[in-house]
Amino acid sequence: MLATDGVNLPRAALENVAPFIVDPEETLGEPDEGGVRRLKGGAVRRIRTDAGDMVVMSVRMHGVGGVQWSHNERISSIWRSVADPTVGRETDKALAAVQPWSHPDGQGGEQFLAALQSFVQDRQALLLEAEDAADALAKRDQVRTYDLEEDLVLNGQQEPGMYVPQQVRLREKPETDADGNPIFPEAYWGWMAVRGNNRTQARQSIFHLNSRDVLSGVPAGKLGRAGDEIVFDPNIWLAEFSALLNKEFAESTDDSDPQSMSRARRAASVAVVDAQLVVGTPTPQRLYRIVQMSNRRDHVHPPLEFDPVDRSRALGRSVLGMYVAHGQMDEKTAEVLSGLAPIRELPGARPDMSVSELRDLRSMALLQELFTVDPYKRHLLRRALSEGPPSTLKADEINQRARTWSALTSLSYPKPWNPRIGQMFSLKVREGVALSGRALSDLLASADTDDSAFEELVSYRAAHWLASFDLIEADRGSLDGQEAITDSGEHVRRARRSVLNVLQALRHEKKRKQAVGVLRELAAAMDEGDRRPRRVRLSGVPEPGREMTALWIDLEFPKETGTRPRKAAALPAPRVSAAPARRLAPAQPAPMTSGDPAASAGTGAASRTPAPPGALPAQGVQLPNPAGSIAAGHTPGTVGSEASGTLPAAPLQKADLVDRIEALIRDVSTGSIGIGQLLKELKDQASAAPQPSPIGRARADDAVRLLNQTVARLRQLPELVEAMAEPE
Repeated sequence: MLATDGVNLPRAALENVAPFIVDPEETLGEPDEGGVRRLKGGAVRRIRTDAGDMVVMSVRMHGVGGVQWSHNERISSIWRSVADPTVGRETDKALAAVQPWSHPDGQGGEQFLAALQSFVQDRQALLLEAEDAADALAKRDQVRTYDLEEDLVLNGQQEPGMYVPQQVRLREKPETDADGNPIFPEAYWGWMAVRGNNRTQARQSIFHLNSRDVLSGVPAGKLGRAGDEIVFDPNIWLAEFSALLNKEFAESTDDSDPQSMSRARRAASVAVVDAQLVVGTPTPQRLYRIVQMSNRRDHVHPPLEFDPVDRSRALGRSVLGMYVAHGQMDEKTAEVLSGLAPIRELPGARPDMSVSELRDLRSMALLQELFTVDPYKRHLLRRALSEGPPSTLKADEINQRARTWSALTSLSYPKPWNPRIGQMFSLKVREGVALSGRALSDLLASADTDDSAFEELVSYRAAHWLASFDLIEADRGSLDGQEAITDSGEHVRRARRSVLNVLQALRHEKKRKQAVGVLRELAAAMDEGDRRPRRVRLSGVPEPGREMTALWIDLEFPKETGTRPRKAAALPAPRVSAAPARRLAPAQPAPMTSGDPAASAGTGAASRTPAPPGALPAQGVQLPNPAGSIAAGHTPGTVGSEASGTLPAAPLQKADLVDRIEALIRDVSTGSIGIGQLLKELKDQASAAPQPSPIGRARADDAVRLLNQTVARLRQLPELVEAMAEPE
């Protein structure tokens, strides 16, 4: 078999899986003149991925075979990553890094073969890692709408799993017996489930075994033996286990109820399953990335068991893997950004860098790769994430990238946060993000007086730093029941707010020094073992002994200061209607144009409402055209009365601004009533007509879209009014 073209796995890996292969003669051809047998052509196929190619062999495998993979990306968030510069303490639960398998080539170098390798401290660490992976995967599987184990009992396994060989070695030498022989091996081969982790776990549960047994040895009791011996060789334990099951099957009676069946009869439907074994690759040093990439296309449309953090990290690794495969990134950089190698191995990392600087170096590198300015990388991003053309990149696609950046960034911190924390970008990032390149220490030192430094810190660092200390969270749509306790012991309800609102509040000019002080304190807390950050005075000086809390952030940087009206300079220059909006006769329903429905519906009604004493006349103010809401050639509607005129060139005084605001609010209110009346009239007329749908689909979509946008803008206005109102 090892002589087959494309097959280049270690012999020990093949010897480990051989006992699990049922009828291997089906996959092997006749011996050649030298007596060498190769795999049949139909048993081998090459699979291409965006990270490289691999050779897989299709086999019939014993149902108990395979090992749950700790590196399954559905459970990646339970581990501390080696990309966190603080990993290394005894309390950390860090996952052993995966390396390509190699052996000396006899010429002073190394030969890499199609297998993986990892190192753990001792056998206990190996067992704990396997248990943690099994527990985490079982929790993910609880959201499934059906019982996978019972489905396998009833219907068998329909789709093959995919398995890759991996050797796990112990750093500590095993204990020895009285004769000086090791009591357990110092290295373990297993075939890890790249695809089919849940199915592997469910099958083994049916057999009353688990992946820890298959990888590290089966206790004698599970083989029907007496004593506490552990059998490590699968050639021995699998033969005994199969004989035990065959005996159970022969002694049990047939029963139509799966719940009352014996173990052997429940396992009959998965006694033999189809499997794909990864047996070769032309680029063995990239095997880990290749086998992961083969299962990542599903991540773009999330499968059942993925939570947001794991899915976003998997998407990001897909992008990085594609960069490597197309020569746009070196392997080491991709490993660090994927969370598979320490940050100090990142090009550009210096030995004297602090924890906050190392985390920032990696996060900013990720940001520029996921919002790249390079045209070719944009093309690869589009392929990896199934995006539309860059010029039409939608908000959902930008948010997907932002969540990916946020989830990968959290690998450098003690625990992950909700990746929606990263959703802070507008459509302007379609062309990519270009940073200043200034060091974090420089930005923090000059942020008091340097606007660009302050903006770069708030825009790209503040959200993640606050989230890492549980000081902000992504808006979940409701904060019902979420209360906090003030310093005086009072129970208060926290304000519901978005991440963008918090960032805007940090930008408030009157809070500039305090905001800079908060950022400096967060960086210092990271550098000092991720201790709790201290509160910061208005002057920017920390308060000793007083911890920063989420409620303190809400009170010091309140929601109101994060809701800033759009600056007048940012709006398009107002245009004036040449004539007042024409009011249709009552017998004629108003046409649904691509413009603002409120404009045509409410003008007449608004003109009949008397203005308050001292109020300015309500004039037709032209609104900016929302993207995509008005078709080419259509004129946007106006909001206001039938009176025409122009906005004054000079800035309005405070009292005049208040009057104008009141008049426009009244116009909007009256206009909304007019829209409802006209729609009711149109509905009444349409119900009596042969064709009950008077509005075309496209026109209706435009109107609904504009109404929704208007409602969204209006929701923000009451808070602004309240913020400027006199106290009661």
